[in-house]
Amino acid sequence: MTQATVTDLAPDASAAAPPRRRPRPLARHSALNRVLLGSIVPILFLVVWQVGREQAWEIPVVGIRMGFLPSPADVVASLWDYAFGGVHDDAFSGDLWINLGTSSLRVLVGFVIASTIAVPLGILMGRYYTMDALFDPFINLFRPIPATAWVPLVGLLIGWGDQATIFLIALSAFFPIVLGAISGSKEVPPRLIEAGRMLGARRWEVLAQVVVPASAPAVVNGMRVGLGIAWVVLVLGEGVGVSVGLGANIILARDVVRTDMVVVGMMVVGVAGFLSDRILMGAFQLFTRGRPLIK
Repeated sequence: MTQATVTDLAPDASAAAPPRRRPRPLARHSALNRVLLGSIVPILFLVVWQVGREQAWEIPVVGIRMGFLPSPADVVASLWDYAFGGVHDDAFSGDLWINLGTSSLRVLVGFVIASTIAVPLGILMGRYYTMDALFDPFINLFRPIPATAWVPLVGLLIGWGDQATIFLIALSAFFPIVLGAISGSKEVPPRLIEAGRMLGARRWEVLAQVVVPASAPAVVNGMRVGLGIAWVVLVLGEGVGVSVGLGANIILARDVVRTDMVVVGMMVVGVAGFLSDRILMGAFQLFTRGRPLIK
């Protein structure tokens, strides 16, 4: 049998194969479904917390003794008292808003200082070899040093208080922001640069009108990381020589063995950090008029 005959007798693969189905677009989940899904892990966490406390569990390896934790109900009552008073009537009662406002102001000032320096510096380092060669060794030399290592030197040079806390926040937030700006600036497609030059744009116009908008997603991601670190370092900065602030209250609660207030302080810092991240994203969405620059 010839090859042509075998080919003729072979079944037509294209005819036998079933028609390909087009992939269905991903269905958008409703806000209710997202809320329901997002509530599963917190509910499980609270159940494990309550049961672990009642049974005095001890988590191996890390050695956490859950019997010393306050109950979720005690934390809720202390949070209410911290915000409005009327439950314990102690040194923490009704002090939430003044402490939250003071700490938020410190975070805002430190974050703005860090962003003002880091964003333009990172964009210039990503586009120009000279800037990168000048500042890259310096940045990578100081970047691994944790904020805790700066505390003794800051105390000697600046002292303790608002200025020291703001300095630690700005210093810690600076590095992720500048790295995000460098990454975003380096990843700008060369065709965009060439198109801007072909249209007659000058170098600074290309930088401002092409590079900066194209770098926006990476810059925003760096700023979000920097903002989160700012809230982390806040507690460290307010731990010494500061009497008003969320971090100062956490340290005070530790000293007087109020574990419920320690947990309350942690919760408030977490919620404040989450809300500030949402505000930052909303501000950029408003600034870019809803253009798809930020995911």
